[in-house]
Amino acid sequence: MSLTRIDDVNPASWNALTVSSNPFIKHEFLRALEQTKCVTPETGWTPCHIVAEAGEQLLGALPLYLKHHSWGEFVFDFAWAEAYERSSRAYYPKIINAVPYTPATGPRLLVAPSPSAATIKTALIQRARELVMERRASSLHCLFTTQDESAFLESNDFMMRVGCQYHWQNHSYGNFDDFLSGFTAEKRKKVKRERRRVQEAGVEILVLEGVEISPLLWEVFYRFYYGTVLRKSGYVPLSLAFFQTLGHTMPENVVLVLARYQGDYVAAALNFRSKDTLYGRYWGASHDFHSLHFEVCYYTGIEYCISRGLQRFEPGAQGEHKISRGFLPTPTYSNHWLADPIFQRAVRISLEREREQMRYHMSELSSHGPYKSAE
Repeated sequence: MSLTRIDDVNPASWNALTVSSNPFIKHEFLRALEQTKCVTPETGWTPCHIVAEAGEQLLGALPLYLKHHSWGEFVFDFAWAEAYERSSRAYYPKIINAVPYTPATGPRLLVAPSPSAATIKTALIQRARELVMERRASSLHCLFTTQDESAFLESNDFMMRVGCQYHWQNHSYGNFDDFLSGFTAEKRKKVKRERRRVQEAGVEILVLEGVEISPLLWEVFYRFYYGTVLRKSGYVPLSLAFFQTLGHTMPENVVLVLARYQGDYVAAALNFRSKDTLYGRYWGASHDFHSLHFEVCYYTGIEYCISRGLQRFEPGAQGEHKISRGFLPTPTYSNHWLADPIFQRAVRISLEREREQMRYHMSELSSHGPYKSAE
């Protein structure tokens, strides 16, 4: 069954489909995107979620969107679209299995663990391919899948694409200094100097969770977010109402870092958390203090993970500058199926080469890490 709104699915049933505590795949997160009209046909994201049911029992689901562009996905396929156009073919619309505007790895084939889980996943994928044909779309793309899901999809004729992000791992650190003790002397001094510059500038760092974030502070954060995104892209996809809704419906997943100077807020970074991972998502600032970005977006987050016992910190897409601060290259996965077999073969060959280059690239980057073992 294909649905045009996630509200047509019982929230508890949807959330029970996965043992993961990933915040972005929760019914509340996806519903907030639709409810606040950040995801609509007008914005280029038409919900067409697929569910598998037995009577009134929800067995599985795919969060799907019909797309007429490739923005907000963070897995770039513009070259594929251009190739279709040169061949007088239409690449759009396409269908994606993803979380809009969110380049964070998490479950995409939502099926509760059971002996029939693989069968249900296969049925969901087959129904999604049928939907591609029904909507006259070119392709189906599963973005930021888990490694296990990616392997499963590859065994079902999807092409694997490997990307790279920079993630931090908690090796049972007792505190931030314990974490830095594994750095080379030069890199350790650099981090301490950056943190000291923020302190000496008189900037105060605050960490607020969930219900501690007042309506006024959501407005403060949004002002920073709006200004940053507008300057970078000229288009702001997420509304204040979206963030306020998340603060109300899933406060246990929200962590806001604020920087305050002489009584005024000067920067903010919004993070989301699961049971074991912190996800850095949105940042903005009104003043240019030396190293403030590193403190608000990285170092405070690392301290938060250590104090809460979280195992990973994923601070968002891109940014080789993260390596010297303890975030190492980590593969990400997406999987793609093109309805046209000729294009499928051509893209498959291209992706095989791309994967080899990406793995070599990540190996090279890892050699420049700050840890003593990398000397």
